[in-house]
Amino acid sequence: MKIGIDARLYGTKHGGIGRYTQELIKYLEQNVSREPKAGDQYLVFVSRDGFKDYQPQNPNFKKVKANFRVYSWQEQLIFPFLLWRHRLNLVHFTHFNAPIFYLGEFVVTIHDLIISHFPDSRATTLGPFKYLIKLKLYKVVVSHIAHKAQKIIAVSNFTKEDIAKQLKVNIAKIQTIYEGVDFSPAVEKSNCGKVLTDLGLNKRFLIYVGSAYPHKNLEKLVLAFQKIVREGADLQLALVGKKNFFYNQVEKFIAKGENLSGQPTKNIILTDYLEDDKLACLYQSANVYVFPSLIEGFGLPPLEAQHYGLPVVSSNATCLPEILGNSALYFDPSNVDDMAEKIKQLIDNEPLKMDLILKGQENLKRYSWDKTAKETLQVYENILSK
Repeated sequence: MKIGIDARLYGTKHGGIGRYTQELIKYLEQNVSREPKAGDQYLVFVSRDGFKDYQPQNPNFKKVKANFRVYSWQEQLIFPFLLWRHRLNLVHFTHFNAPIFYLGEFVVTIHDLIISHFPDSRATTLGPFKYLIKLKLYKVVVSHIAHKAQKIIAVSNFTKEDIAKQLKVNIAKIQTIYEGVDFSPAVEKSNCGKVLTDLGLNKRFLIYVGSAYPHKNLEKLVLAFQKIVREGADLQLALVGKKNFFYNQVEKFIAKGENLSGQPTKNIILTDYLEDDKLACLYQSANVYVFPSLIEGFGLPPLEAQHYGLPVVSSNATCLPEILGNSALYFDPSNVDDMAEKIKQLIDNEPLKMDLILKGQENLKRYSWDKTAKETLQVYENILSK
């Protein structure tokens, strides 16, 4: 059998979907026979950058250049011909942006339906008219793909139920396969002093890692943090993520609030993108990880924090209680006072911190990229056997 994998969003520079695609392929290679002609052949379709980054380690995996930008007309009109030319028995699209004119059998992973819940023009850099067109095209594509796929992979039970409800798909067609965890090793704390100093982190600090899209709810986190500081806590807040339009909006919000409240700007640090070793330093040196998101498909960042031994205080929204279980202290993400209260409850409570750290280590055992790959292979086999 010949199986194709759409890996145009390969690598961590493409965020959570890029990490998912990269790790899935890595562990598929480990679970598929390495004997040429003894098993299925896998063609991995990658962009120009991905072609350089991805180096197959299994002789049954071969990379194919598919330099069609995601969400583009080339993706919809030309990519299907490339797939057809390779006479594939099955294709796995690792994101919902599959070409609607592809006529072969396929599996699709839908990570979330956040745009359906937050069709907010604040979440785009496009003008209102272009964004409206994009929104309509999104709805057409995701609905068409969901109904046409032989199987839909969801990354949480919340997402599974959301897909069934929002897209009117039979829930039996959707299978939950959790993502895994596979992070960089810890760094000697003695090597972290300069990293913290260069960033201006010189007190106990809270940390958030991720993007700054509106659904991430960073404005309410800023308000909750400022409330805690006004009440006497000597803390800093590190917001870790690549500076872009959305982080610039958060920075403007912080400046506006500080002008009104008199809180100094040094209390909140926007770090910009950090390499893995520097990020590990922040995780290992922080006091508490805070995750204020209004909606997630899986919620990888708090698991990342648990990997480095950080206690987590999290929003109680959508999939997060499912993914974190009893290993986090939860708050209502729409309630600034509740968020502030739960953070305060954790920052000076060493027994509670230790309890959550230990529960976090136990929680991580539920997730494995190897398990993700094995369960995904089973999906392929079930479809191909028919």
